[in-house]
Amino acid sequence: MSIKPGTLTAKGQETRRRIVAAAAQLMFERGVADTTIEDVRTLARVSNSQVYHYFADKTALVRAVIEYQTDAVIEPQDQLFARLDTLEGLREWRNFAVARQRELNCRGGCPIASLTSQLAEHDEAARLQLSHSFARWSAGLRSGLAVMHAAGRLHPDADPEALALSLLASLQGGLMLTQLDRDTRPLEVALDSTLAYIESLTVP
Repeated sequence: MSIKPGTLTAKGQETRRRIVAAAAQLMFERGVADTTIEDVRTLARVSNSQVYHYFADKTALVRAVIEYQTDAVIEPQDQLFARLDTLEGLREWRNFAVARQRELNCRGGCPIASLTSQLAEHDEAARLQLSHSFARWSAGLRSGLAVMHAAGRLHPDADPEALALSLLASLQGGLMLTQLDRDTRPLEVALDSTLAYIESLTVP
């Protein structure tokens, strides 16, 4: 059984965080299957007993990595989500996503999507956890669109939930092609097309 973070001392929380961060880095760079507990132990500079004190097995560690990567991807967007009730705010979010890929030299893609491609077909619990991660992301995008719709700034027939899913799907497809091409243009085109559609639904 894994120890819950809320039951740990400050020192214990920091050790656990270091283990999860090391595992997240290795699984992102090498893949889940090619990351061993020994690899994590070495990078985190902890003993085997410390790893197994916090995590019963590798499966439990993977669950923690999913949570860690979800927070790492979504939390930096929280302030942007609060401003998605205008076209300007939506474009700001778009620019944030593109700028982030430029900072990374278009390498790595989406950490949550990377875990999904590796785990979804053979780990049902992980699939459900990752589905919740994307639902959380979609909800952040939907919040501003719902405000626009309620305020009458989007056409009455517009569906904020569907528009949020379109944005997220455009982002994910754009990220994949951007990673392959090492060029942000696919991401820019995908997001701009969806934003243009949303703009067509706005009410003057």
